[in-house]
Amino acid sequence: MPQRGGTRIQQGSAVQDDAARPTKRRPVIGLPGPRHDQHVLTPDEVLAFSFPVNDDGVVIGIGQDGHPAVLGLFRQTALNIAYVGSLYLAQIIALRAAATGARVVAETARPQAWAALAQPPNTAQPIVSLAQPGAMMPQKASVHSPLLVIRDCGALPSPSALGAKPWQTVFTLLPYLRPESAGLLVDADVVGTQRLSPQEVEIITSAVELPPEDRIALPQLPDDVTLWLARGARQYAQLNPTQIEVGMLGQPRRFDQ
Repeated sequence: MPQRGGTRIQQGSAVQDDAARPTKRRPVIGLPGPRHDQHVLTPDEVLAFSFPVNDDGVVIGIGQDGHPAVLGLFRQTALNIAYVGSLYLAQIIALRAAATGARVVAETARPQAWAALAQPPNTAQPIVSLAQPGAMMPQKASVHSPLLVIRDCGALPSPSALGAKPWQTVFTLLPYLRPESAGLLVDADVVGTQRLSPQEVEIITSAVELPPEDRIALPQLPDDVTLWLARGARQYAQLNPTQIEVGMLGQPRRFDQ
């Protein structure tokens, strides 16, 4: 899952004071290497390694440990993502997925909100293709041509003919939570959420197990912080848009203008 400042939100366990931890002397020159025993591979073993190109994921912000948090978007099995928040982060993910070579299609009834990506200035090719809700045709997706389908169809979207499948990920954007939306969260492999009202916290808690500290934190999240949940894993990530992204989309926000 989501795996990496403005406001720093800590998880349940207490954070130790770095000053109280014992320090180790490091060499003055060079970077510290892995902190485990050295492994030696034969040439044949090295050749046996393979490295995925399209399954590395996209950076979704900076985690509580100060390192980039990465969301793996494409894989050999179907992946459904449900996100409660503004269009902003969905479009950031669309931009970053396209930068990895993936195709991105947005199923939306508000094409004007996608104009910056569908008709970007100074380029002949759209970053995102648009389709009216219910009008999307079946697409071919593969490891060499992964597809991200973003469903921007309101708080209670109708069923889509394009479901998740290998190398084709469905990202469902929910601007806010209604009780009828809880099923979408239950069925999702990954859930992301920006700031929620106390009433919305009750709805998400009915669908996803949340510890008490998250229920307290969610109504207070800054506009640029998202909580990501994936089957036993959870992480807060602070979005850190680039200057180019800010130029295209503005600053992070919780509600669409």
